[in-house]
Amino acid sequence: MQQRPWIKSYGDVIPPTINADAYASVRDLLDEAMKKFADKPALRSFGQTMSYADVDAQSRALAAFLQTKLGVKKGDRIAVMTPNIFAFPLAMIANARVGAIQVNVNPLYTPRELEHQLNDAGVETIVVFSGSTGTLAEIVGATKVKNVIVAGVGDGSGAKLPSPPADPRLQNIIALADALGEGAHMALTAPTLRGDDVLFLQYTGGTTGLSKGATLTHRNLIANIEQFKAFMPDALAPGEEVIVTAIPLYHIFALMVNFLTYFSVGADNWLVADPRNIDAFLDVLKASRPSIFMGVNTLYAGLTMHPRLREIDWSRLKLAGGGGAAIVGAVSDRWREITGSFIREGYGLSETSPVVSFNPAYIDAFTGTTGLPVPSTDVVLLNDADAEVGIGEAGEVCVKGPQVMSGYWNKPEANRQAFTRTGYFRTGDVGVFDEAGFLKIVDRKKDMILVSGFNVYPNEIEAVATACPGVAECACIGIPDEKTGEAVKLFVVKKPGAALTEAEVTAFCAKELAAYKVPKHIAFVEALPKSNVGKILRRDLRAVN
Repeated sequence: MQQRPWIKSYGDVIPPTINADAYASVRDLLDEAMKKFADKPALRSFGQTMSYADVDAQSRALAAFLQTKLGVKKGDRIAVMTPNIFAFPLAMIANARVGAIQVNVNPLYTPRELEHQLNDAGVETIVVFSGSTGTLAEIVGATKVKNVIVAGVGDGSGAKLPSPPADPRLQNIIALADALGEGAHMALTAPTLRGDDVLFLQYTGGTTGLSKGATLTHRNLIANIEQFKAFMPDALAPGEEVIVTAIPLYHIFALMVNFLTYFSVGADNWLVADPRNIDAFLDVLKASRPSIFMGVNTLYAGLTMHPRLREIDWSRLKLAGGGGAAIVGAVSDRWREITGSFIREGYGLSETSPVVSFNPAYIDAFTGTTGLPVPSTDVVLLNDADAEVGIGEAGEVCVKGPQVMSGYWNKPEANRQAFTRTGYFRTGDVGVFDEAGFLKIVDRKKDMILVSGFNVYPNEIEAVATACPGVAECACIGIPDEKTGEAVKLFVVKKPGAALTEAEVTAFCAKELAAYKVPKHIAFVEALPKSNVGKILRRDLRAVN
């Protein structure tokens, strides 16, 4: 790899490379943590606590049940469809112990989305939250699923907490509590695992049609864990960290950072099943006094608008990390004013396990960038002719490194399109490097707006408009315009009680943006359409225009 500008910015603190084979498998990494931190609290949920020893015993019992009773073999695909409750990490560790490939499923999927994912992955066994069984019941007959393990909110902890009933249309279901009880008395044979064995199928790309399964190996995840640790050593004190996980574990961001990375260092992980229940969420933050918090921009924005956020003791907070979508500077400023910590932004994708870049530990203020590429990672910005662009010029972000997926599951044509001839993964995002090697994502290629031949990136407009007094959040799209080809339309959600006019928003933007970037159309709305992870869905805004 040729010398890149970010290597100099690493200084003497960050190693330029990591060992992607630090562990033979993720199973080995988890095993080590469960033994080393056996007596420490590992997971908390709905008032219950599981120690690392508890997680060890219960995940082993589930693994033995899968292997002995259900006949699960290495390489079999097992879907996990739960919110952030004990069942998710227990199933994930059990799957790693038997060498299964975990298919991460959003518990809020529609029947159509679920059917596609289960069939595409060839799933025969699913661990599903009881509250999501209605969706499964709609389509299970059109899939190969033959084993349905139903999880309640307290399963694994021994507590019988009230959970929604399983859909009566599902036949011969297995209660997770029963599987754990039976498996505790069964033998478990650990298969040989290597780094190139597949660990996760992480489905992505549903915005452009049917979603595809990014094939992530044990080595991909070990590499990304090591890369993150190299960047944030002071936020990974063994046996000391307290992390609150409100972003969903079925999303690769929370799965790699919140769970796998912090589990490996013995963190105390407080799971939040429904962050939309804001009061219960704030109660968790108040009780836990986290040292680590990860979120997406919309989550941070919502929290900073809530008066109770100031009730929380933030004195232990070392790291507030952001990803999944661009962090808006005004949101980071509000967060810092309340908590004392800025939001440290990173960038990644499902296909990259996910972290590509992050703002390193020595950065002490919001940068408006996604930081430096992590060790052992090369990033090039390419123009439409696949030629590398210069510093300060925009190009498609293309990535090569040990955290990059081996390809999409059973999609040879998609894989040919996804990689350059030289083996770089095409992200579809447009970025710019500065001279120090900090990467700024300016937008998705498909979201770019062309105004009179000028490129306009929605992220920039939204960052400016969010700083306007009275604006809670906003999103912009391009709409057809006879004179300019496209024009910028901005959708604005007002802060409670704000008396804000279109003219005021326009005037504010005009002070900060070139004339062609200033929104020509402004619409005030009650709420913006969002994905279950909290990303604003510009495609839904385009669909109603």
